[in-house]
Amino acid sequence: MNLPEKYLTTMKDMLGNEFDEYLESFNDNRLYGLRVNTLKISATDFLKISPFRLKPIPWIENGFYFSENDKPAKHPFYFAGLYYIQEPSAMTPANVLPINEGDKVFDMCAAPGGKSTQLGAKLNRTGLLITNDISNTRAKALLKNVELAGIPNLMVLSEDPKKLIHYYNGFFDKVLIDAPCSGEGMFRKDSKLIKSWESNGPEFYHEIQKELLLIGADMLKPGGMMLYSTCTFSKVEDEQSIRYLLNNRPEFSIIDIKDYSGFSHGYEDTVEDTKMNFSKMVRIWPYKMSGEGHFVALLQKSVDRELINHLDSPALKAKLPAELIQFMEAVTYPINKDEIEIIDDHVYVIPKLAGNHKGLRMLRSGLLLGICKKNRFEPSQALAMAMKMDDYASSINMTISDPNVIKYLKGETIEIEEIKTAKPAGWQLICVDNFPLGWGKLSGTTLKNKYCASWRWM
Repeated sequence: MNLPEKYLTTMKDMLGNEFDEYLESFNDNRLYGLRVNTLKISATDFLKISPFRLKPIPWIENGFYFSENDKPAKHPFYFAGLYYIQEPSAMTPANVLPINEGDKVFDMCAAPGGKSTQLGAKLNRTGLLITNDISNTRAKALLKNVELAGIPNLMVLSEDPKKLIHYYNGFFDKVLIDAPCSGEGMFRKDSKLIKSWESNGPEFYHEIQKELLLIGADMLKPGGMMLYSTCTFSKVEDEQSIRYLLNNRPEFSIIDIKDYSGFSHGYEDTVEDTKMNFSKMVRIWPYKMSGEGHFVALLQKSVDRELINHLDSPALKAKLPAELIQFMEAVTYPINKDEIEIIDDHVYVIPKLAGNHKGLRMLRSGLLLGICKKNRFEPSQALAMAMKMDDYASSINMTISDPNVIKYLKGETIEIEEIKTAKPAGWQLICVDNFPLGWGKLSGTTLKNKYCASWRWM
């Protein structure tokens, strides 16, 4: 691999006699990982039904390596949201950040959504997850992934974080910043990043990271925790960025991350670094662990600052159309009717915790229940993914070997003779091995396919 001389010189200075081991790691095979979505199934139960050759990722409780020959993105369980495909080291930041049920959590640079789906699973349908990416294109991929994961208590934004500070100052219990970076830790995985590094190196990203860290710090409530991560090795983007934060927000301190054999620690090059406990930060090196390069720092804000109170949104208490009420009679999934808001015929359950969000560029506010159309209600794909099979009165459950599963995921109409007398006409929650995939509308033995067109099996 044609690595830049400037980069090699810096790495040799950092690694010393371990430099050759690092270079040798470029000859290793690429690693593939998936993380089980514990919002839908436990890791133990997933292993009982998994068709893949999985090996545990030792430091991620619900993470597994899979074989290059497996194709988990082409399996119905992927479309059921049972797992997220993610590079093993990239699972570390959201795994490390402690999340309590009921927390208000912010993922600042979230696309494509791997860390957000992990945070949402930890919240277990409680509290609030606000997930954001400044790129509208990337935020659309983020929206799909968090809805596929079945996360209902969320807001999906596409905003400049500088704007969000005016809405959420001192608001969040937890903040995750997986910062834009030069990507040195991913050179082995994606050699195209090397050319990008030559155009915009560590100093370029350091300026962005400094700004994001201060914004994240100010959005955190006293006593809250912030996780900063990069997929780069550069001290400029890692230790120097944290040093900048601590010098400008002295109410923050670095706290311990549960150790794992193979974790390396932050560099303490000065007395100041030692006083700031840089050794508590974690580095993942690809020649020491089975994953790509990563840097993780967990920080906490002291509690001796004035607490800023944020008013919750008032109860919306929208007048519900008769067709929506009729549909909801068949639903046992817990829906707070006081949190329902109807916007341009779209019906949402918007968490009151979200506060004032008017004026923000928003892709999704809460859980989209569906759309009211000319005296009828059409439930959404997002609602199906948030449900369990028993949350709706009438469902069609297919086995994983049923060819109709793939037909359904491709958007095809399905003829199902055996359910003619067993199921009433109308909406059906379509499932595979008890896990929802989406909706269909039954008429006789014909199932009209309502699977989301943009999600279809290609």
